[in-house]
Amino acid sequence: MLRVIRFLCSVILLLAPGLAAAQNVTVVLRAATVLDGKGQIIRNTVIVVQGSKIVRLGGAVPAGAAVYDLTGLTVMPGLIDTHSHIYHHFYHDRYAGPDEPPAHAMLGAVDNAVATLDAGFTTIQSPGAVEDKDLREAVARGLIPGPRILTSLEPLYDTSGPPEKIRELVRERKKQGADFIKIFASASIREGGKQTMSDAQIQAACGEAKAQGMRVIVHAHSDSSARAAVLAGCTSVEHGAYLTDPVFDLMVRHGTYYDPNIGLVLQNYFDNKSKYLGIGNYNEEGFAFMQKGIQIVLDTFKRSLTHKGLKIVYGTDANAGAHGRNYEEFVRRVQAGGQDAMAAIVSATSLSAESLGLQNQIGAIAPGMDADIIATDGNALQDATAVRRVVFVMKGGRVYENLARGSKTSAAR
Repeated sequence: MLRVIRFLCSVILLLAPGLAAAQNVTVVLRAATVLDGKGQIIRNTVIVVQGSKIVRLGGAVPAGAAVYDLTGLTVMPGLIDTHSHIYHHFYHDRYAGPDEPPAHAMLGAVDNAVATLDAGFTTIQSPGAVEDKDLREAVARGLIPGPRILTSLEPLYDTSGPPEKIRELVRERKKQGADFIKIFASASIREGGKQTMSDAQIQAACGEAKAQGMRVIVHAHSDSSARAAVLAGCTSVEHGAYLTDPVFDLMVRHGTYYDPNIGLVLQNYFDNKSKYLGIGNYNEEGFAFMQKGIQIVLDTFKRSLTHKGLKIVYGTDANAGAHGRNYEEFVRRVQAGGQDAMAAIVSATSLSAESLGLQNQIGAIAPGMDADIIATDGNALQDATAVRRVVFVMKGGRVYENLARGSKTSAAR
């Protein structure tokens, strides 16, 4: 597989040599409106980038710097998706399965990575595919363009074994190179979302992960599975379609993150129903559950907003067909869910970075942070759909996309 990746990447690099070359010059972004990711608006400034880092905001433009004029746009940190299945894609107009050739499968994953980065998402957390590791390493080495990737590799289930076996598998995942642990504590929403893992299994997974210095994100639709995850010290609850106010209060007290996934995942299944239907529990009964689920998760999200101090992060559960549209979660949270637009931006930047343990590296525009910076045509504080119009993308100080009207680079003198 690594040989396949190297071959594909060599082709990509021949087509886009600019992506391979390190940017040794100082880069300056002129901006009239900057949303810093922490809830503040900075007006009429310059962002000075050297190498992969932001070195300062404001002041004079250094001589010889490459200057990008983004003054007609809204500048913000690169967006973060804490739940995106980057390897999942379609093959012959069907959800890809084991019959797909490995080379084609990796091409599909590379396509997802490029689409995700172009959409302004510079970091993602991908729970649940062993192949993620190869893609993560290829992106990290600069072989292909894509977001920074964190992966759990293969997740753990109720069928993974008794508590002691669960602990063993957590240690194994760490040795295999996983960045975090993903567990399925409940069934999918297509099956009603009931708790599947025992409390003891959940405690074993989260307890051992903590001992190993790892985070755990928990697929948990039911109230009981989410409660067990919170009490076990797990990092975040994913989905949570049927969570109640007492569990939200418990999450606030324990500092547990909540990742609701209300704006893309279920809608995408219906957008691509023919490509999923008939595979596993993607049957008519499952789709009927998901149809009801669209309103259920929206109502639950609205209730979650009433719990002051609840740490709501930004994840989409993007699957095949959804990559590159990760911004739809933001639009729905603001337009239908009633979330304050600035709070939604903080959720998709600094708060999500905090949930990944990367708050000192990404998620904010400030000196010392990685230069993950995007610009949108329009201001998402005034029009949530502006996040659909990302026209400039920088990751780690390297410009990957510059479609801004009238944005020209020049060397300052």
